[in-house]
Amino acid sequence: MTAGIVHDFRNILAIIGSSLTLAERHLGDPQRIDAFIGRAQDGVRRGTKLTAQLLTFAKEPDPVTRVRNLNECLQKLELFLNSGVGPEIRIVLQLAPDISECLLDQAQFNAAIVNLVVNARDALPKGGTIEISTERWAINTVTVDGPRPGRYVRLQVKDNGQGMSPEVARRVFDPFFTTKGERGTGLGLPQVSAFMRLINGHVSIASELEVGTTVRLFFPAVEADEDDDTSR
Repeated sequence: MTAGIVHDFRNILAIIGSSLTLAERHLGDPQRIDAFIGRAQDGVRRGTKLTAQLLTFAKEPDPVTRVRNLNECLQKLELFLNSGVGPEIRIVLQLAPDISECLLDQAQFNAAIVNLVVNARDALPKGGTIEISTERWAINTVTVDGPRPGRYVRLQVKDNGQGMSPEVARRVFDPFFTTKGERGTGLGLPQVSAFMRLINGHVSIASELEVGTTVRLFFPAVEADEDDDTSR
């Protein structure tokens, strides 16, 4: 648990550090400096909130789950994510307008998305694109490694980075497995997987060397229309 907390704080500090570095690079542009400092302050607020959650952990062990719209959650995170990936990486949101709402904890959702975006950033040392998309999704058949039949919102985080071999991709959800050496804890993706299990969702990953990686999160829909035409 302690290592997991350290991992989340490391992600927050990385985004704060990146924002301050960008502010230093634009000392002659007060407007941009204000924007970068604002993003760093946002990171500080998120760190403070995480600390508060730790202090109340013993009193409130259950997550604070509410019905939420994933598009709205992502839009609130967009500036924070952009400040953390650096100027050579572009984050693109492709959000379907007609998705169902989902039951989830906002803080855990934020931590999961930050984990995925930081991993994608690290796979793009020369820059590139991170695409985050949402869409309605229905599962009608039972598969061994897939989500259970039902209606979902599928969220994808896709990068065009270095990718992984099949051997590495099979182990990324194993706790403490990392390819980053001392820079990694091997807890980022396991935490994402644990979060998705907690909400009865599902996570999968597809990757190819020199092509990129796509992580797919399946969030159970709270209210879904019967005419959903996207099914697998």
